[in-house]
Amino acid sequence: MKVTLLGTGAPPPVMDRFGPSTLIEAGTEKIVIDVGRGAAQRIWQLGIPLGGVTAVLLTHLHSDHTVGIPDLWLTGWINNRFGGRKEPFQIYGPAGTSDLMANLKKAYAWDIRTREADEKLPPQGIVVAAKDVTAGVVFERNGVKVTAFETDHGPLIKPTLGYRVDFGGHSVVLTGDTRPSDEIVKASKGVDVMIHEVAFAADELLATSEAMKRVMDHHSSPQGAGRDFARSNPKLAVYSHIALLTDGKVAAPTMEQLVIETRKTYKEPLEVGTDLMTITIGATIEVGHPAVK
Repeated sequence: MKVTLLGTGAPPPVMDRFGPSTLIEAGTEKIVIDVGRGAAQRIWQLGIPLGGVTAVLLTHLHSDHTVGIPDLWLTGWINNRFGGRKEPFQIYGPAGTSDLMANLKKAYAWDIRTREADEKLPPQGIVVAAKDVTAGVVFERNGVKVTAFETDHGPLIKPTLGYRVDFGGHSVVLTGDTRPSDEIVKASKGVDVMIHEVAFAADELLATSEAMKRVMDHHSSPQGAGRDFARSNPKLAVYSHIALLTDGKVAAPTMEQLVIETRKTYKEPLEVGTDLMTITIGATIEVGHPAVK
């Protein structure tokens, strides 16, 4: 199994950390979890045609996790080396996913109708097979099993999901946006790789900004994420969807500070994710750190 962090950022539109998105290659399946800003570009940077993605899973429907869907869906249909989809676009997510895709089909009806007539693109390649899912096994094909579990992104942001992917005796968990929770730990016990979100703000910022306090109340602090890691005991812990908060006046914490805070509750192997980092899971776990362009 191979995991590539396509985007490890948060809503800020920065160039070094694109929106949250993760590619999991397991056997013949290429599964993308969340489709944040720039996901399509990152997939093509890997040399993978967008039409080659076999399934998409959404943790929740916040825009920073879904804004890249039209690009992956529509560009993946184009008859070119970067597209080429001839089968329906498979997408799974919490309640609201089917409505999201139905409305995207309406929004892009002109484009779809025109390309199908003018470019003779295969009609099946733009069909959407969307399914709203709940906790439990949501995808099982070619030896790959994906199990959804509930997460806690705050009282008004429901439903939200995390996912565990199992293949060939190996496993990876991706939490999605969440506060620390027992459900995450239950789903992650003894996995090979656990990918957790994290948010971090200086005490000075939290003392002066109600908006930043609300953000932190919806996410996991470094110490909170560290406790989830420690209780789950993965072979490798990884941070993605990293939010180092600033208001432009109080400086954002550094990555070094992020690690120091995490080490107060978790002492085992930890990687702070970067875009295009790869994690190959086999007899050993190998991490690749390519330069981000």
